[in-house]
Amino acid sequence: MANEHIGLVAGDSWLEPYEDAIRGRHDHAAWKISQLTENGKRTLSDFADGHLYFGLHRTADGWIFREWAPNAVDIHLIGDFNGWQKTEAYRCKKLDGGNWELKLPYDALKHGDLYKMNVRWDGGEGERIPAWCQRVVQDDKTKIFSAQVWESNYTWHDDGFKVNKDPLLIYECHVGMAQDAEKVGTYREFKDNILPRIKKAGYTAIQVMAIQEHPYYGSFGYHVSSFFAPSSRCGTPDELKEMIDAAHAMGLGVIMDIVHSHAVKNEVEGLGNLAGDPNQFFYPGDRHEHPAWDSLCFDYGKDDVLHFLLSNCKYWLQEYHFDGFRFDGVTSMLYYSHGLGEAFTGYGDYFNGHEDDNAICYLMLANQLIHEVKPDAITIAEDVSGMPGLAAKFEDGGFGFDYRLALNVPDYWIKTIKELKDEDWKPSSIFWEMTNRRAGEKTVSYAESHDQALVGDKTIIFRLIDADMYWHFRKGDENAAATRGIALHKMIRLVTVSTINGGYLNFMGNEFGHPEWIDFPREGNKWSHKYAQRQWHLADDHTLCYHWLGDFDRAMLETIKLEHDFADLPVVEIWHDDGDQVLAYMRGKLVFVFNFNPTTSFTGYGFLVPKGKYKVVLNSDNPDFGGFGLTDDSVTHYTNYDPLYDEDRKGWLKLYIPARSAVVLKKV
Repeated sequence: MANEHIGLVAGDSWLEPYEDAIRGRHDHAAWKISQLTENGKRTLSDFADGHLYFGLHRTADGWIFREWAPNAVDIHLIGDFNGWQKTEAYRCKKLDGGNWELKLPYDALKHGDLYKMNVRWDGGEGERIPAWCQRVVQDDKTKIFSAQVWESNYTWHDDGFKVNKDPLLIYECHVGMAQDAEKVGTYREFKDNILPRIKKAGYTAIQVMAIQEHPYYGSFGYHVSSFFAPSSRCGTPDELKEMIDAAHAMGLGVIMDIVHSHAVKNEVEGLGNLAGDPNQFFYPGDRHEHPAWDSLCFDYGKDDVLHFLLSNCKYWLQEYHFDGFRFDGVTSMLYYSHGLGEAFTGYGDYFNGHEDDNAICYLMLANQLIHEVKPDAITIAEDVSGMPGLAAKFEDGGFGFDYRLALNVPDYWIKTIKELKDEDWKPSSIFWEMTNRRAGEKTVSYAESHDQALVGDKTIIFRLIDADMYWHFRKGDENAAATRGIALHKMIRLVTVSTINGGYLNFMGNEFGHPEWIDFPREGNKWSHKYAQRQWHLADDHTLCYHWLGDFDRAMLETIKLEHDFADLPVVEIWHDDGDQVLAYMRGKLVFVFNFNPTTSFTGYGFLVPKGKYKVVLNSDNPDFGGFGLTDDSVTHYTNYDPLYDEDRKGWLKLYIPARSAVVLKKV
């Protein structure tokens, strides 16, 4: 009798030709788990305790410092405590396995001391920041980074907190650029000024970018140097903990944008050449450097690298109480080509031998570990290739992510806005794109993220209105471009969020149509912070149009919360007509109706729905949201009897639907 198909293949017969490869990946990861856990004598979580062993720690007997540097021949700690000179008292002892250790009495170090390693290897010597250090600071004048002795005494207040995933509504944010000021914002400012806004807006989680320390602020946090150190630009470790604790107190989960896909090339403050071996953490040869990102690629085939990265996942979960991770650059990890120049047009493109089995194994292990440490944790994969099984269960042959980003959705909206006239927007195409996803794999859908807000790209609102935003976004002075943009901005977001099968994401400020792009301080803009901030005052000014969009966004999220387990409800298409440009579908008791037609309003437009009465719960044409108020939303709508559909208990819902508007009704 033939073996049963593994779960991933059982759910998708098109994967049958590749079942051996899928089983091979699963078995490789299972074997690696068995090896790392010594055939089950310990857990994967036990293996991922490197952060408790390496780095600098205060113990019952004093201080202990350890570092993995197999190519080093001598290591000293230098710092404020010894005049930055090599001294015998601060000389490390070499242990087995390429590890180094230094034991010190209590009075040898104190809280706040700056320090580094002085590492000597055959043919060279240099100052280095320890790979496992948990606090790094930058000198304001010299811009030089140093490790810092840090003793946290923070007391948590979030016992029993769990993320509300019904539904998962993610507010993507960057602490440094979150303030309405031309500066780097702090964790405390974010806690005091921004978290209340996010809570009021109705989101259930934040996804925080640029947490791991990075030398260049303008990298958006994607060129990491110190993987265990939260960025000191925004404050202290305890202040980050305060911020996360406060978010939990408000009922907001906190997801970290984690970067394990590559590392900055810097040697003094990074891992590029920790001890004379540039390949200690990274692949050798032509796989050493990322050809597009000017960064270094981890060697996921080394157990010591797995130890480092898996311990990093556990560290952020336990030390900072993060509720999960959005894994950046998964496509780059999966393929030897990093996905560059590949089309991925068929299943064979995912199983043709150009995949990095080591990286695939690491991602599977990371998901197993994260959910072992924190069963309710959230993991999200950013992958542009469409690799099957990313968000499928490990036991079914998948990678074990909880969600994958629906990157096709923002790409679709950009392409539609750029290339099609309003008269050519097709509801059938919109509905198909919003619901086109792999069965059994949950996604996080979004109309735009930080990627669409960067210099060189455009946000949706700016694509729709362009420079007219600067001159015609005061109430009473809207021109046709502004009116069109306001209407479509609301409709695009509503059709995106109302079709989710997992979560929804928005980048901070985009909910109210933030008018400026993001441009971090750099030489090309004379190191200005002007475009690395969020102009909240625009949304707060009720003489301007921005608050209409923000108010609609909040009402939109409250509307989908009217149905329990909204994201798990089937999306049932009721009607689409590409000629009329009308689309309607149901989720539970909610009916969503869209008229994308730019000029034609329809009277008595009929939809066949379950018999009963319906109340309007949201209307994009409401004047409170910048609409024209062409309908009376206080009216209760009753279905009209039709003997042809009486046995199906269905009737006709007749509506007036204005041009460029959307309405949501609930069966009562």
